[in-house]
Amino acid sequence: MLYLIAKYLGFPGLLNLVRYQSFRTGAAVATALFIGLLIGPRFIGWLRVRQGKGQPIRSDGPQSHLAKRGTPTMGGLMILTSLIVSMLLWMDLTNPFVWACAFVTLGFGMIGFLDDYDKVTKASHKGVSGRIRLIGEFVIAGIASAIIVHENGTHLYLPFTTGISIDLGYFYIAFAAFTIVAFGNAVNLTDGLDGLATMPVIIASVAFMIIVYLAGNAKFATYLGIPHVPHAGELAIFCGGMVGAGLAFLWFNAPPAAVFMGDTGSLALGGALGAIAVVAHHEIVLGIIGGLFVIEALSVIIQVFFYKRTGKRVFKMAPIHHHFEQLGWSEPTVVIRFWIIALVLALAGLSTLKLR
Repeated sequence: MLYLIAKYLGFPGLLNLVRYQSFRTGAAVATALFIGLLIGPRFIGWLRVRQGKGQPIRSDGPQSHLAKRGTPTMGGLMILTSLIVSMLLWMDLTNPFVWACAFVTLGFGMIGFLDDYDKVTKASHKGVSGRIRLIGEFVIAGIASAIIVHENGTHLYLPFTTGISIDLGYFYIAFAAFTIVAFGNAVNLTDGLDGLATMPVIIASVAFMIIVYLAGNAKFATYLGIPHVPHAGELAIFCGGMVGAGLAFLWFNAPPAAVFMGDTGSLALGGALGAIAVVAHHEIVLGIIGGLFVIEALSVIIQVFFYKRTGKRVFKMAPIHHHFEQLGWSEPTVVIRFWIIALVLALAGLSTLKLR
């Protein structure tokens, strides 16, 4: 909104700063952080009153988690509020990529909200049927992917190469939708300990803030040999909003958490990262930068696959962060070590920009 106003006025005086994506990215971080910290206490108090017993805790999980009973969930609403306000203030709202990513974020957030609401009202950790959730996610991701493809083409670019791509045709829409849905659910599976998913999301957002800014700049993209995506740089501001909103939420989600993100936040943030990666043509690199989320999701898939066929478990408990808890690691130890892994993987993903 502010960008369009400044553009209409011809960027006079200090409003000339609004012309630059780097300035608006920093402003989005600050705005989302400020709003999140401002609304956090009252928002958490409101959730606590409305939810009563808070998020249901699995009785078959680590026993240390039973002490978390009564902690409210749906903290993702706080993240989404901060993110959307910063987006509306600082982004170019005529950019179709902005609305495609916002559509995924809000759509996945709504699905997550319905799931959280069902868990809280029924005092059960089961929530909405997995099949219904997936259908809704694929519909949302498919629509967003079609918008992106209309602006961006159907080529899948390979990392560690320059200018090599595979034209998937209309199959690319299905591939892009799968990327968005898969990453949304991978982040959702990771959100099981205080702060565990929040910081890796922030780290991945910073990494993609750099990638979309470079991909949107013709000179930088040509120099690095990465696909140039006109207008993708605007999503650096979206990533900035995710960083600010994530930091504000982490303030309240740090152990011991005063609020849980819930599916409302984890699905929305994961889907947003997936959509941003699709826009930047860095879908495969997303699997490296977000490797921690991939590992968490794979641990669940492996556990279910082997248990159904052999009746035996590969891990003591899945997702894999619970496995390490069962081995005797304390929750803060698991969280901080997983943060380190997320940071290393993000740096490895960023290295693909130069290793070509």
